[in-house]
Amino acid sequence: MRDVVQKIVATENQAKRIVEEARAQADRILLDARKQAQDISMKAYQDAGREAQEIVGEAVRAAEEQKQARLAQASDAMEREIVVDEGSRQKIVEEIVRHVCGRG
Repeated sequence: MRDVVQKIVATENQAKRIVEEARAQADRILLDARKQAQDISMKAYQDAGREAQEIVGEAVRAAEEQKQARLAQASDAMEREIVVDEGSRQKIVEEIVRHVCGRG
């Protein structure tokens, strides 16, 4: 009878160790899964940040190109609309010289 009780106790102890090992393994698996999820999340966040920077950079480039095109159009329009004859041009130059030289 004593032998049977010892075998039962030994079996119970072995079962406890198996359960503890299974819990430890489950905890490791869970910890690893959380780490992988965190890594995936961080990578997705970084990828989204890079993509947003690229989109903003492209928008800035497009805006700069559009600005340059509008400036060129405005310059062309001003050159077409503003015509100064030689006499007026000479008077303007003289006025600028007087102003710059402090005589006006």
